[in-house]
Amino acid sequence: MSQWTAGMLWKLLISSQPRRLCSFRKMLSASKYRPSLACFTYTTDRQSNKENKRTVENLYKFSVDIRKIRRLKGWVLFEDETYVEEIANVLQLLGASEAAIGSILEQCPEAIVCSPTTFNTQRELWQLVCKNEQELVKLIEQFPESFFTVKDQETLKLNIQFFQELGLKNVVISRFLTTASNIFHNPIEKNKQMIGILQESYLNLGGSEANMKVWLLKLLSQNPFILLNSSAAIKETLEFLQQQGFTNSEILQLLSKLKGFLFQLCPGSIQNSISFSKNAFKCTDHDLKQLVLKCPAILYYSVPVLEERIQGLLKEGISIAQIKETPMVLELTPQIVQYRIRKLNSLGYRIKDGHLVNLNGTKKEFEANFGKIQAKKGRPLFNPVAPLNVEE
Repeated sequence: MSQWTAGMLWKLLISSQPRRLCSFRKMLSASKYRPSLACFTYTTDRQSNKENKRTVENLYKFSVDIRKIRRLKGWVLFEDETYVEEIANVLQLLGASEAAIGSILEQCPEAIVCSPTTFNTQRELWQLVCKNEQELVKLIEQFPESFFTVKDQETLKLNIQFFQELGLKNVVISRFLTTASNIFHNPIEKNKQMIGILQESYLNLGGSEANMKVWLLKLLSQNPFILLNSSAAIKETLEFLQQQGFTNSEILQLLSKLKGFLFQLCPGSIQNSISFSKNAFKCTDHDLKQLVLKCPAILYYSVPVLEERIQGLLKEGISIAQIKETPMVLELTPQIVQYRIRKLNSLGYRIKDGHLVNLNGTKKEFEANFGKIQAKKGRPLFNPVAPLNVEE
């Protein structure tokens, strides 16, 4: 499953296919609701109906777009107690430029209601996994909301220590802090329970005790969101796949190839994809299982996505038989397929007359194969019996 990278899976999980998840959180509009977070100090009993003039003036000093803040997080401007100058000073001490500070405050206006004490505690926690202050500032600049949006700093500390004890590298944990911060909101007991269930599932599927730690750390580094699942959802998915005729070793193979994102799907959605694929390819249960083992993404894609990609391939003159022979081509979007076919056609290579191996693969793999075909086309044929003209 060369094209199916962890980065692509991650993006699909958090953005493009929310309907495929068994459950997801509805995000509240920031302009209407205030976050009830521990690091923010509110003074609602003394709050006026006018914007805090000092706050606005201090934000202007850093060229912050006040209109943008009014539109998205206007409530921060009405707070009586804010810390624009204090937060800016601490960021400057860490090495942040004035432009960077303005960008941070504009991206995450909640930062101005985070007290210096809370900021310093948060900084100490993040420095547990950052190599130096320069790296810390860079992360805050890129992901200010992850840094300033804190529910429980003690829970954050316990989870960081727990992940370190598991053997995860600090660079991986820092990535979790910025892109998967929700897992640090889990009580430490919940994360420990999920780790235990993953270990138990791995062993039950035939995995070895010796390889379990490596497998677990790789799975978590590729998909930390798996910790947001419930134990019931994991067991339900495994039971469903067993009912579909997959052996334990095959399920373990699917789980590893899909980076654990398999557990994010409901059995119902998996069943829909299986039923559609079986009908589209006119194949038996056994044949479909072989297709899935070659291209596990068939289980992950929704029916509309599968239909779009199959139709896109058919429009390019590719047959169902060719797709069944190389199902990994379904991992390519119709736009990528069209682009690659045009490039191959420019060399006289006709995809519909042969196999799809040269069409498949990551961008890097495709370009490498294309280069080889191009070189081969430009190389004159060598006749081993023809006389050589050699100057003496």
